[in-house]
Amino acid sequence: MRIIRDTHFIDPTDRGAAAAIGNFDGVHLGHQAVIDLTRKAAADTGAPLGIMTFEPHPRSYFSNDPKPFRLMNAEAKAHRLEKLGVEKLYEVPFNDTLAALSARDFAQTVIADQLGLKHVVVGADFCFGQGRKGNARTLAEMGAKMGFGVTIAPMMQVGDADISSTAIRQALTDGRPADAAKMLGHWHRLENTVIRGDQRGRDLGYPTANMSIDGLHPPKFGVYAVKIDVRDGPHAGSYNGAASIGVRPMFGENRPNCETFIFDFKGDLYGATVSVALVEYLRPELKFDGLDALITQMDADCVKAREILANV
Repeated sequence: MRIIRDTHFIDPTDRGAAAAIGNFDGVHLGHQAVIDLTRKAAADTGAPLGIMTFEPHPRSYFSNDPKPFRLMNAEAKAHRLEKLGVEKLYEVPFNDTLAALSARDFAQTVIADQLGLKHVVVGADFCFGQGRKGNARTLAEMGAKMGFGVTIAPMMQVGDADISSTAIRQALTDGRPADAAKMLGHWHRLENTVIRGDQRGRDLGYPTANMSIDGLHPPKFGVYAVKIDVRDGPHAGSYNGAASIGVRPMFGENRPNCETFIFDFKGDLYGATVSVALVEYLRPELKFDGLDALITQMDADCVKAREILANV
């Protein structure tokens, strides 16, 4: 998969895709349905399968609320889209210039002139252009005049509820990763580079791979049964484990992070990219009377996590 970040000086070979347009935060089942429609349009037009998304997320650009909301960072999103067979990922820079474009200018300048897209697919709730004045219907009208086809994908539901990034965030906030997975079509994952922590886990007999969760919507703080993919380095592969997400109340108030103990693993993961899939919420964060009580609970957490993961 090629990632194209500069739409002003685009290689001619990267033009002319059939592309789905949206933020694709989480790449949930609704997004996957849009991508499937785009795959068909790509096959029908003989074009590469593309995705047009935006970095930073437009919500970050417009909102003054510092509370993190993203389900995925850009790297994790790219990994997921590549697994789905996307050939061209257009990460359009969302800046003052782009935000000021009218709906018509966005369609003409970005879609038609810069990227030369043959066909675009958008969700029924898609809005675009300054003041979000453009919608899926107006995009279809513009495409007919500007030389690109448009397919409008209907909203997708699980039961009676629409699938949305908002609903997935709520499930994670509630400590319901299995419900989030039903809407995602895959386990929710936290992905980042392993960084050096305080190494308390090593002293307790539970060395952990520590990752920042800055900028991501925080799941309910606590301990989870998890599946781990080490994406690079000498220990690349898939593992099971238990992860603690939160502020580590036993050791004062700390910046939220994710600390993952990988079962039956020995090795150095510093600098490696690790993806941690949340399978089941085990318990909330607790402050224990002492380290012995903490270790006893960690032993129990790992036993329970192994039992759960044996059946996943």
